[in-house]
Amino acid sequence: GGEAHMRGNKSHLRVARNVFRIEAAAILDLGTRLSASFNRAVEAIYACRGRVIVCGMGKPGIIGRKIQATFASIGIPSLSMHPAEAVHGDLGMVTAEDVVLALSSSGETEEMLRFVPVVKKIGALLIALTGAPRSSLAVHSDIVLDVGVAREACPLGLAPTASTTAMLAMGDALAVALIGRKRLKPEEFALYHPAGALGRRLLKVADVMRTGKANPIVGTGTRVKEVLLAITRARAGAATVVDSSGKLAGIFTDGDLRRAFEARGDIASRPIRDFMIRNPITIGPGRLAVEALRVMRGDNPKGRKLDELPVTDATRRPVGMLDVVDLIGIG
Repeated sequence: GGEAHMRGNKSHLRVARNVFRIEAAAILDLGTRLSASFNRAVEAIYACRGRVIVCGMGKPGIIGRKIQATFASIGIPSLSMHPAEAVHGDLGMVTAEDVVLALSSSGETEEMLRFVPVVKKIGALLIALTGAPRSSLAVHSDIVLDVGVAREACPLGLAPTASTTAMLAMGDALAVALIGRKRLKPEEFALYHPAGALGRRLLKVADVMRTGKANPIVGTGTRVKEVLLAITRARAGAATVVDSSGKLAGIFTDGDLRRAFEARGDIASRPIRDFMIRNPITIGPGRLAVEALRVMRGDNPKGRKLDELPVTDATRRPVGMLDVVDLIGIG
C-alpha cells in the first residue's frame, strides 16, 4: 500500500511538471506571434475616453474579470460585462467612447457573437483576444490579439488550461505596457490600493498629518496657559510656535510642559517662547509617511525619539503636525 501511494505521489508530480511545461511553452509562444496589433491595442486603451468593457463566457469570462480588475488597479476605468446579460439590456452601458475587450478561444461563442453587431453599431472599438484569428469574432473586431495555444494541458484537450493561461498573460502584458504608457508612479498606484500594505507604504506625510483645528499654531508671545488650552481643545500632544512672519519658531509638547513645571513652577502667564523647543526637527508634506516614522523613531540629526513632528513647506511655514499615534494607527 505504501509503495503504491509513493508511486501515485510521483505520478502526480510528473503530471504537474508537464502542465507547467505546456503552459510555459504556450506563454513563450505568444511572444513569437506578437505583432503591431498589440501596439494598436495598447494605444487604443490608453486613448480611451470612456471605459474598457471586458467580456467573456465561461472560463475566459473569469480571466476577463481578472484582467478588468488589473486595469482598474492601474487607474483605467473599466468594468466586466457578462455577454448573456449584455444582450438583455446591459449593452445600454456601452458608449461610442468605450473599448470592448472580447475574450473567446474559439471566436465562435454564440453569446459573444450575438452582441458584436450591437457594439459595432454603437461605435465602440472592439478588441478580440482569441485563439482563432480567422474566426467570426476576429473578422468583425477592430484589433485582434492571437492567444492561440498548440494544445491544452488537459490530457483530454477539453478543460481550458493553457488557453486561459495565455489569455491571462496577454491581459497582464497589456496592463504592464499601459503602466509604461501612462508613466504610472508608485504613488498613483497606491492611490487605487489605499487599504493595502503598498498603499500604507506609499502614503505621504500630507495624507496623514493633522491640520486645521487639530493642529494648534500659536505665536511666540502666547502665554503658556493659552497654549495649553489650544492643545487641549485640539486633543493634540503639541502646539507649533510661529514668529511674527508666520515661520516656524519652535514646538511645545506635553513633555515640555511637565519639564517646565518641575523647573519653574508658576509658568502659566509666561510667554511660550521661554519654554518651546527652538529649531525643532521638521519634515516636508511630500515625504513618505514611512520616512517620517523613521525620523520619529530616532533616525534624525538629534538622535531623539519624537512623538510629534512639525510639517513645514519650503519657506518653513507650518502646514501640519504628525503624531506618532496616528502613524501607528494606520499601520
